Amino acid sequence: MKSYGKKIGIGVLMLIFLLLFISCFYTVDQTEYAVLNTFGVPQKEIMSSGLKFKLPYPIQSVEKLSKETFSLTFGYEISGYQEVFNERETKMITGDENIILADLEVQWKIVDPIAFLYHTSDPISILYNATSSSLRGVIGSSTVDDALTDGRTKIINDIRENLISLVHIYDLGISIINVNLQDVDLPTEEVSTAFKSVTDAREERMTKINNANKYRNEKINQVQGEEAAILSRAEGEKIATIEKAKGDVAKFNALYSEYANSKEITKQRLVIETLKEVLKDAKLYIMDESNNTVKYLPIDNLMKEGK
Repeated sequence: MKSYGKKIGIGVLMLIFLLLFISCFYTVDQTEYAVLNTFGVPQKEIMSSGLKFKLPYPIQSVEKLSKETFSLTFGYEISGYQEVFNERETKMITGDENIILADLEVQWKIVDPIAFLYHTSDPISILYNATSSSLRGVIGSSTVDDALTDGRTKIINDIRENLISLVHIYDLGISIINVNLQDVDLPTEEVSTAFKSVTDAREERMTKINNANKYRNEKINQVQGEEAAILSRAEGEKIATIEKAKGDVAKFNALYSEYANSKEITKQRLVIETLKEVLKDAKLYIMDESNNTVKYLPIDNLMKEGK
């Protein structure tokens, strides 16, 4: 009996030893962080992926954290396939003393597992409170128009900057990936409808202003085009007039040169050319020395009629 009991004891010890030996090995996936603790004190080095060895508990233990991107929601919860809103959380006051309902989603991931595990007791709760503080602070310094219309982008950026600052101050060991302002609404349907009417009227006003500016610009361009055409024609006429004047001057200079060389011939030529120009449609009469008309055959007229 004693031998049998001794064998059982040895078997139990071997089993315990085997279990302790097996517990000394652990694996770290590529999608995980692993922090090795020795007597509850974390080592500074983060364990890499693969099969690892540690001393048995309670000498050493391992804390594993996921590297995935997490999502924190403020003002609503996902229940099954539905979103359940918490109006008490989402209700807040804008800088111009209006009440709105706003909810937010924050995407974050762990970047410092030691800080996440040991610098604060509940980093998720701190992140949630920091999200609430950032959202209410930015909404409280914004107008209801900004929150409901084209100021949302700036509000989201301001919330993200504030949240990043708070996460750094509290040393949570996380990084803010993205901030989404999900829904921003007015608390009652009547107020929401009235605000929408005001917004529509404002948009219609801006549309009319834009159309008026477009019409004005078109007219300005048209007038500028006509002005350019008039200036171009005037410039062309100016150049033509100058060139004609230059031609007349050249012609006069040539004529003057001929006149200087043979004054009498040039004088007769000028008289004949002038008479031809002035009397080109006049009838021709030939007279003798006694001032009597001489009969002649008007060959020129006959030739014109023949044509």
